[in-house]
Amino acid sequence: MSETGKIATVQLAGGGPQVGVQGLGCMGISEFYGTTDESSARDTLEAALEAGVTLFDTADIYGSGANETFLAPFVGAHRDEITLATKFAIERRDDDPHYRGVRNDPAYIRQAVEASLRRLGTDVIDLYYMHRRDPLVPFAESVGAMAELVQQGKVKQLGLSEVTGDELREAHAVHPIAALQSEWSLFSRDVERSAVPAAVELGVTLVPYSPLGRGFLTGAFADAAKDLGEDDFRKHQPRFTGENAKTNAALLEPVHKIAAAHGVTAAQVALAWVQQRAQVHGLTVVPIPGTRKRSRLLENVAATRLTLTEQELELLEPIAGQVAGDRYPDMSNTATARE
Repeated sequence: MSETGKIATVQLAGGGPQVGVQGLGCMGISEFYGTTDESSARDTLEAALEAGVTLFDTADIYGSGANETFLAPFVGAHRDEITLATKFAIERRDDDPHYRGVRNDPAYIRQAVEASLRRLGTDVIDLYYMHRRDPLVPFAESVGAMAELVQQGKVKQLGLSEVTGDELREAHAVHPIAALQSEWSLFSRDVERSAVPAAVELGVTLVPYSPLGRGFLTGAFADAAKDLGEDDFRKHQPRFTGENAKTNAALLEPVHKIAAAHGVTAAQVALAWVQQRAQVHGLTVVPIPGTRKRSRLLENVAATRLTLTEQELELLEPIAGQVAGDRYPDMSNTATARE
């Protein structure tokens, strides 16, 4: 924390803005993790900004646009204080709640950005991500269409999510990519295979999503099938139910041991590990843990003050390699499937 009580800042790649070293993922406010108290969620947004969190992350898929609409009043009240990130590419259908298509064609991109700008109530998006890659659409076409949005002043910087190192290099050759958003945590280190080295090489900022393993690393639940509500999508994630959940819960022992030694929570240890990837790999890292509660927000930002020792990092090193189950029931749209 700085003398002002706010978290430290780092600069996003490509001459981007200074942002808090930890951002806020807003997905869970609108969908996927059960019901939300909207008043509490709005209070959490304000608490985040007060703590120095300035990168706020959403996407058009979250609540089928509802998350962007929810954020609009906050964006309007604090537009010059925040860095606003949203995403396109995952298409949903009103007549099929389970449908998830991936669209990267230029016409869809132009349509998607206009819809996001309208819902967010702003005339420019600071960081615009391609949420998922459709390998059937030439990358040059997709990134070229995104670059046009920068030229038109609708978007300031471009980002990608769940791409391989080679894909990141290919996109960066068309237009500078400021940020790569991918899952990165003590449980999920696929991104280190090719994407992290490419990001280091190109000077791209890493924005880890689900740095708390969708809450599993915090100890908030032990078996999603038993502990979570019917409207919680984690009930369908392979890592969090049955024998996989038992195996993975046992892997948390060193996390809890280190937390006890520091007098902190397991969540703070998990976040500190992600934050320290910056020093380990030599790149800028801005994780975006999500929460709807002020108390959890303050717990999360406090983790930016925690530094794990080399011995502690060694204790945590083997965890990811022993995790049972994939990150998603269907991994076909992830970078892992294309490596």
